[in-house]
Amino acid sequence: MLSGSFEGQPAKERSILSVQHHIRQERRSLRHGSNSQRISRGKSLETLTQDHSNTVRYRNAQREDSEIKMIQEKKEQAEMKRKVQEEELRENHPYFDKPLFIVGREHRFRNFCRVVVRARFNADLLGLVTYLDWVMIIVTICSCISMMFESPFRRVMHAPTLQIAEYVFVIFMSIELNLKIMADGLFFTPTAVIRDFGGVMDIFIYLVSLIFLCWMPQNVPAKSGAQLLMVLRCLRPLRIFKLVPQMRKVVRELFSGFKEIFLVSILLLTLMLVFASFGVQLFAGKLAKCNDPHIISREDCHGIFRINVSVSKNLNLKLRPGEKKPGFWVPRVWANPRNFNFDNVGNAMLALFEVLSLKGWVEVRDVIIHRVGPIHGIYIHVFVFLGCMIGLTLFVGVVIANFNENKGTALLTVDQRRWEDLKSRLKIAQPLHLPPRPDNDGFRAKMYDITQHPFFKRTIAVLVLAQSVLLSVKWDAADPVTVPLATMSVVFTFIFVLEVTMKIIAMSPSGFWQSRRNRYDLLVTSLGVIWVILHFALLNAYTYMMGACVIVFRFFSICGKHVTLKMLLLTVVVSMYKSFFIIVGMFLLLLCYAFAGVVLFGTVKYGENINRHANFSSAGKAITVLFRIVTGEDWNKIMHDCMVQPPFCTPDNSTYWKTDCGNYAGALMYFCSFYVIIAYIMLNLLVAIIVENFSLFYSTEEDQLLSYNDLRHFQIIWNMVDDKREGVIPTFRVKFLLRLLRGRLEVDLDKDKLLFKHMCYEMERLHNGGDVTFHDVLSMLSYRSVDIRKSLQLEELLAREQLEYTIEEEVAKQTIRMWLKKCLKRIRAKQQQSCSIIHSLRESQQQELSRFLNPPSIETTQPSEDMNAINQDNSAQPEKQQQSCSIIHSLRESQQQELSRFLNPPSIETTQPSEDMNAINQDNSAQPETSSQQQLLSPTLSDRGGYRQDTGDAGKHCPQRKIGQWRLPSAPKPISHSVSSVNLRFGGRSTVKSVACKMNPMSDAASCGSEVKKWWTRQLTVESDESGEDLLDI
Repeated sequence: MLSGSFEGQPAKERSILSVQHHIRQERRSLRHGSNSQRISRGKSLETLTQDHSNTVRYRNAQREDSEIKMIQEKKEQAEMKRKVQEEELRENHPYFDKPLFIVGREHRFRNFCRVVVRARFNADLLGLVTYLDWVMIIVTICSCISMMFESPFRRVMHAPTLQIAEYVFVIFMSIELNLKIMADGLFFTPTAVIRDFGGVMDIFIYLVSLIFLCWMPQNVPAKSGAQLLMVLRCLRPLRIFKLVPQMRKVVRELFSGFKEIFLVSILLLTLMLVFASFGVQLFAGKLAKCNDPHIISREDCHGIFRINVSVSKNLNLKLRPGEKKPGFWVPRVWANPRNFNFDNVGNAMLALFEVLSLKGWVEVRDVIIHRVGPIHGIYIHVFVFLGCMIGLTLFVGVVIANFNENKGTALLTVDQRRWEDLKSRLKIAQPLHLPPRPDNDGFRAKMYDITQHPFFKRTIAVLVLAQSVLLSVKWDAADPVTVPLATMSVVFTFIFVLEVTMKIIAMSPSGFWQSRRNRYDLLVTSLGVIWVILHFALLNAYTYMMGACVIVFRFFSICGKHVTLKMLLLTVVVSMYKSFFIIVGMFLLLLCYAFAGVVLFGTVKYGENINRHANFSSAGKAITVLFRIVTGEDWNKIMHDCMVQPPFCTPDNSTYWKTDCGNYAGALMYFCSFYVIIAYIMLNLLVAIIVENFSLFYSTEEDQLLSYNDLRHFQIIWNMVDDKREGVIPTFRVKFLLRLLRGRLEVDLDKDKLLFKHMCYEMERLHNGGDVTFHDVLSMLSYRSVDIRKSLQLEELLAREQLEYTIEEEVAKQTIRMWLKKCLKRIRAKQQQSCSIIHSLRESQQQELSRFLNPPSIETTQPSEDMNAINQDNSAQPEKQQQSCSIIHSLRESQQQELSRFLNPPSIETTQPSEDMNAINQDNSAQPETSSQQQLLSPTLSDRGGYRQDTGDAGKHCPQRKIGQWRLPSAPKPISHSVSSVNLRFGGRSTVKSVACKMNPMSDAASCGSEVKKWWTRQLTVESDESGEDLLDI
């Protein structure tokens, strides 16, 4: 949604985290529908175009939100509807959810059975299934191991030791089914045992095992019901499909699209039927010939003829004159080729099915050309092209596409597939475990630079390849060439010892041990040193064999030294991990077919491909034969050997283990079904998984959401932050890791500070402030680097959006809370500063008063002379008293200026005393004789007692005084004032030079000074109020 540049910065210079963050912010701003999206009149064309695009984007965002909400609401409604139906059934149907219609819904015994059935481990691997299922898996495996010891010559009916495993399996399965039936019900309950094919298979396997254990037939004729029961008993390994949820999921994904597979199978069968019908018209009766090569017509093919016997075709026996080669007489027979014919549609379709597998089709073509004509070879070529190149490929493609579709891969968009690929790559990504370079520039630092240099690594890789070349010649103790080869290998071993030593010095022993690749190198190098010691001590064939093994082990270490080889190795490892359950399922099918093959073909006579190396006499040999069939090696010939019928074998109707004949119908179904399921379905699924993983690691940069370089950069930064190399770091270190990231994963704190806060809080929220792992941080970065609306599926998208909304709200709350704390802290600091200013002003005033009232601390100019002059001229100088009042007025003004300067005048409520002062000055000038009735006006800063007294006296008629206001003393006292030359300094700036008190003629200077001192002490010594309300009033 964002393109071009953002704030003047080119898009290519911005990290993908920043781009996706702004995309989400813009989408959410559009979701709220701000007024800026509206189009109004009077705008320019560019503004109208931009507003139109914004409106379109706003509507698209609303449409996306409505679609997601609609899907979510439908899902919730369906779940609610199901719950309502279930509750309705519980209320209206008394037998609903009652096992066997007997046990109550909340019966104690049923609750006990539920606890036993549903109990499981909390661990990931052990918690895969419940305790009960783990027990049954172990019992089933033990029973299968017991069945592997069965053979036509050691049968379970006649072996008491094998019967023990049979009894144990039936008893444990009886207990399991009873517990599950009592807990969940047999059928007609929400979680019944028989509610899908898996439950039906469990009951079927249990009934077959129970019937066989109760019957235990002593004689089992061939092609009888008892033999069929023994074949059905071989399905026991399939129980593991039902017990393991992942394997059950694989089967469901594979066969949920059975309709498409069935339609393609019908198409192939139709194609085979058409060609088989046409082949019958062309070749019926034309492929047979007489076994005597001298007979051509069918009418002459009768009687017997002698066939010569020779040990080898190239063996030339020296015969005497008239002596014949050894041989014997056989009857002449007019017969078709042993493995195929076109005499009827069934045989023709079987032959074409073998041709469709590309096994033996050349033999069929050659026989047709030899016995019918060269032109008829086109028939086989056309069928191979249409059936194999098109039809069979279509069948395989449908199977793979159906598997991917049911797994969900085929229905994903391109962005969703990229996201799934990214998650798969992130799962196998691991920290580098590479110690940092030593800080100093000493010997260790030089060793570190040498061992980490690309030239050093390439040199070691070349030496490993050179040592591997030494195995191109067999190491034989009797051969003189072996000694120099072993000596060269010893030299290479010492070089590798030097390499390991240099790495240990550079990284320290603990740092070297942290890497798994270094551990493997140390192990192989230690084996090489042991081999060198044994080689020079013994010098025999065993030491040479050990040296060859060490070289082979060393060769595998080269895979981790190159990026491409490492990616190929990871492809194989991931493919094996993803296809683990498919491989296990294929082995279980192989085991079932092996047990059935022992029962059906355990005593078949040897033929062209059934011999002492490949037969079904035991389960182990049957597994090797079936594994050979999986590769497609002559499976059709083995099938025809197992179809042998009289007169080419000896039948026995009493027991199947006394006959050497095969089973025609059984072999046909057995081998064809096995080849289709294993070769056409399972193996192609493995190929599809490998191809998918190969494209995962070798996708282009355009197809990757996070490239290999991005992951490598993150691994390097993680290696710097994780100094202990444990794979986990504390949550507070995530901030340092995010600040160190550069390139596409960089977070610009100047422009994306909010994104940085969201990422840090996400780690703290998800892990409760504990340690975070390598994959936790990488997963968070991956979610932040993609457009979740395009890449995530619905359920994952809803969960992620809910998480991000929660994180945004919490971060916003934290931001507001921190802002309020800072504001309160700033206000408190300002209050404290105001209080300190008031205290400092009070102290300065006290100091000035103490200096004025205490003669030793007040600088006066001739006080005795001034006082004498004042006493003499007291009645004759009214002008001096007026001058004193004016000086007092100036003193008040200077004090008011100081207070307004320090106490922030806009917030200080003061009453200007100018009018009062003018009135006082007028009274002083008009009535100098009553100057004793005047009293000084002074600022009241902390006189709480006076404040309360005034309030109590005045009541409601007198407004309350606040800090900083001026007022008259409550009880004026008769004090006369005179002026003397005095220096007073307020705050170190204002100076009043002459202040004197004209005292009463009957009092002296001491009484005047004590009176003034008491008044100022009463005004200034009261403790100031430092509460928040008074400070806010200031």
